[in-house]
Amino acid sequence: MLERYFLNNKKRNFSTASIWIKGGSDVDSVGKKGINKILSSLLTRGCEGFSNYTLSEYIDSYGAELNQEVFEDGISISIKSLNEHFSILFPLLDLIINKPTLLEREFQKVKKSSIDFLKKDKENPFNICFEKWRRIVYSNHPYAFNTNGNTNDVSKITYEDVLLEFKNFKSRYKYLISNNLEINGVSIETLEKKTFKEKSRPINHDLSSNNRFDFNKNDSNQTIIMIGNQTCSRRSSEYLPLKVLESYLSYGMSAALFKLFREKNGITYDLGVYYPVRSGNAPFLVYLSVSNKKALFAFELLSSLWKDLLLNPLIDDEILLAKEKLKGSFLLGNQSLDEILQRKIQLISYGMNLISELDLNSKIDEISALDILKLTKKYFSKPFLSISGNQKTCLEISKRWNQNF
Repeated sequence: MLERYFLNNKKRNFSTASIWIKGGSDVDSVGKKGINKILSSLLTRGCEGFSNYTLSEYIDSYGAELNQEVFEDGISISIKSLNEHFSILFPLLDLIINKPTLLEREFQKVKKSSIDFLKKDKENPFNICFEKWRRIVYSNHPYAFNTNGNTNDVSKITYEDVLLEFKNFKSRYKYLISNNLEINGVSIETLEKKTFKEKSRPINHDLSSNNRFDFNKNDSNQTIIMIGNQTCSRRSSEYLPLKVLESYLSYGMSAALFKLFREKNGITYDLGVYYPVRSGNAPFLVYLSVSNKKALFAFELLSSLWKDLLLNPLIDDEILLAKEKLKGSFLLGNQSLDEILQRKIQLISYGMNLISELDLNSKIDEISALDILKLTKKYFSKPFLSISGNQKTCLEISKRWNQNF
C-alpha cells in the first residue's frame, strides 16, 4: 500500500520525491541481520528497462540524484532533479520499488561490499564501543544491531534469502512525499493521519552495575567512554523535554559538556550526545574520548555531571538558553528541502500528526526544569556504560563505576 503526501513549500527550481518503506533493519530476521541493507542497495541497481549501468547513466544525464538509506525503522529511497526533468525521472521510483531486476550478479557485489564495510567498521574503536553499548542496553531488541548487520550473518545470506525478503518488502506500508504538486495526490495538511499503536520495549531498571557495563581493549592512546540508556519513542510527550536536555548538554560552546570538559579542563578530543529519532525507545547517549592519562579524571567529571542531573533541576538561565538553542536547531533543519521531506515522511510513518513551527515552539516553552528532572530520574538513574581503552584503565573505571552507580 502506498500513501501519497505533498508539501506546499516555496517555489524552487528543483523537485524531490522520497518513499519511506515502513520496516528497516528492525525486521531483519534472526540469523540474517543486514538483509534489508542488502535488499535496499540491490533495489537501486537496476529495474525494468534499465541495467545497473544504464540506470546510473540515465539519472546522471539529467544531473539528478538517486539515494537510498536503511534506518532501524524504515527504508528511504529518493530522487531529486531540476523541475523540467522531474516528470521524466519520477516514474523510476515506481520501477525501483515494484519492478527491480534483483540480479544475482549484482547481489554478489552488494554482499561483498557489505562484508567489506563491516570489516572496516571494526577497525574503529569508537564503533566497537558503541556496538557494545547498544548490545547491553537493548539485548535482543532490533535496536541492538547495526543496520548493516554483522559479518557472520551477512556472509550466510543467500540470493534466495533476498528474493524471499523482497516478497515481504512488497507488502509493507509505503509512504511517498514530494514538493512537486503536479503528482496527483492529497494535501499533507488536510489528510487524516492513521495512528499506529506499537509497544515500546520495557526498560529494565533492576540490572546490577556489572550487567550495565562492558569494555573492549584497544592499543591506542585513546579512551572512549559512552554512558546512557534507552528512553522513549518519538511519539512520546517525553521526547521534547529530552531534546531540551540534549541541547543543554551538547549544543554549541555554551553547552554543559563543552564547558566542563574543554573550556575548564581541556581534556577531550570528541564529545557530544547521540539522541536519534526512533519509532521505539530511542537511545540517549553521552560520549567522549580522552587520552589514557586523563581517562580516570574524565570519568570522575562525567560521574559528577551525571549525578547533578539526577539531583538538581536546571536553573532558569540554563533551561531558557537550552530551549532557544533547540528552536534554532529546528530552524536550521528547515533550510534543506531534502531534510524537511525526510523528517516529515518518517514522522507520518510513525502515525504522528505534524504540527506547525508555532505549536512546536509553544510546546518547548511549556517545558519546565522539573519536567526534565523527572525524566532524568526515570531514565538515567541506572545508566549503561561502555568503554574502549587499555585494560588497566578500563578495569579501574569498572571499580569506580561499581562504587558510583
